[in-house]
This record gives sequence, C-alpha cells and structure tokens, in this order.
Amino acid sequence: MKQGEIWEMRFDPTRGSEQKGRRPAVIISGNLLNKYLPVVIVCPLTTKIKAYKGNLVLEPNAINGLKKTSEVLTFHIRSVAKERLKNKLGRIDEGQIETLKQGLNDILRY
Repeated sequence: MKQGEIWEMRFDPTRGSEQKGRRPAVIISGNLLNKYLPVVIVCPLTTKIKAYKGNLVLEPNAINGLKKTSEVLTFHIRSVAKERLKNKLGRIDEGQIETLKQGLNDILRY
C-alpha cells in the first residue's frame, strides 16, 4: 500500500456527516508510515462533484481505475486499518498528490 494508490474500502461504521459506505479512497500517508504501521491515512472519493476549493477532481482512466468522475474529499481525511482496504483500483500521479498536499495544507492553515 503506497501513497497515491486508490483502493476500494468500506467506511462503516460512521457517525453524523462522515462519509460512509463502500467507496474508493486515495492513500495520502507517506510510504514509511504505510510500510510499518497497521493503518493508512486516506481521503474518500465521491461521484457527487461539488468542486470544493482544494479538492482534486479525477476523470476516470486506465491508471486510476475509476469508472466515474470523482472528487477527492480532502476535508474527510481519515486514518483507517489496512484491513478496511479491499481492492486496489489504481493510482494518481505525483502532480495530483502534490495538489492533495496543498489542499491539506490550506485546510490546516485556515
């Protein structure tokens, strides 16, 4: 499991406005953490595009493995057990990872 990979996973159980159900998520934690800890840090994806400032919108292609246009919900960042990740779909590129990092930085700053 590496930074930038997109995996299908189940987010339940959840509370309140948390993203729930089975959906893709992109791993944003660094590879050293991913290698040694039993958890990874992810951001869920949704096909309900709102194009929030700082969120990455992904068009489906052979590399990311998505079937529909999806928005990375950066503000729904979550640490999850690796057992929740079921099926690797694909990955995003380095430029897209940098966009996510900038979005996270903006969230933490404002």
